[in-house]
Amino acid sequence: MKIHKDISLKNYNTFGIDMYANQFTEIASTDEICELISGKEFSNIPTLVLGGGSNILLTKKVVGLVLKISCKGIEVTGEDEQFRYLKAAAGENWHGLVTYCVERNFCGIENLSLIPGSVGAAPIQNIGAYGVELKDVFYELEAIHRFTGERRKFSAEECKFGYRDSVFKNDLKNQYIITSVTLALRKKPVFNTSYGDIEKELEVMEVKEINVKSISDAVCRIRRRKLPDPSVLGNAGSFFKNPTIANDYYTLLKRNFPDIPGYKSGDEQIKTSAGWLIDKCGWKGKRVGNCGVHNDHALVLVNYGGASGSEIYELSEKIKKSVIEMFGIELEREVNVIK
Repeated sequence: MKIHKDISLKNYNTFGIDMYANQFTEIASTDEICELISGKEFSNIPTLVLGGGSNILLTKKVVGLVLKISCKGIEVTGEDEQFRYLKAAAGENWHGLVTYCVERNFCGIENLSLIPGSVGAAPIQNIGAYGVELKDVFYELEAIHRFTGERRKFSAEECKFGYRDSVFKNDLKNQYIITSVTLALRKKPVFNTSYGDIEKELEVMEVKEINVKSISDAVCRIRRRKLPDPSVLGNAGSFFKNPTIANDYYTLLKRNFPDIPGYKSGDEQIKTSAGWLIDKCGWKGKRVGNCGVHNDHALVLVNYGGASGSEIYELSEKIKKSVIEMFGIELEREVNVIK
């Protein structure tokens, strides 16, 4: 394990922001994490844990140490009548894990195909797409306390999963380094094709019999059409969460905006589309300097080349302000802003 000085993080974040870190090291095992924690140097400096860099916006130089988690390994750890338990190291690429499952006909995460990022970051965000969230297949994770070196397992209940949320973004923020995630994948397939355009895409593909691979292929086709490839156009996927508002307020908004989308979220709330709100405010396809809002997806902020993290953050502030002014709704960022 080698600690590097003044390293550019441009290749370690999907926005492609050329921001530097005072110190940088890549971690290949849990033993290396424990070794680092036990050293006196680690306890005295701030630390940023980095996975795939797909959900982060760097607006300033990172003072302290950046830990790039690169632990690898995927294995079936057990099974029972209903489930097969699959454990993946935190440094594994998420879509790589999906591909692993698809190739073996393991059902459960095919709807989460092509989501950028690492396995270790998935539970922090409770990643989700096309009607499935990580919590739906989650069994447990293993993590190491940043300051004590204590190794601990977290159940789904202990993770307190919510919409793009978990205990690791709240009560336990910056306290644990996730080292592995174990999924409970059903042996008897339960396919989810009702969300978004999956059924329509399967028809276009002329799929006769639905299976894990056909759903994954359909999701990949949809995502590639709608979302820009970060290796071509810097972005972090959806920048804002879809907001949840009270039923009464949604009814009031619908009088003035009859086409505003809404989906039940509990008994008294409605979840609406952040992308729709941003589009209605005139931001879709708009460019501001070296950054802007993607032409095909209003939720995606992009770096056209040379944009700073501060420029993208300021654009997001302007978007938030315009949505408040037009709809009275405050958007919440999905992306983790380092500022």
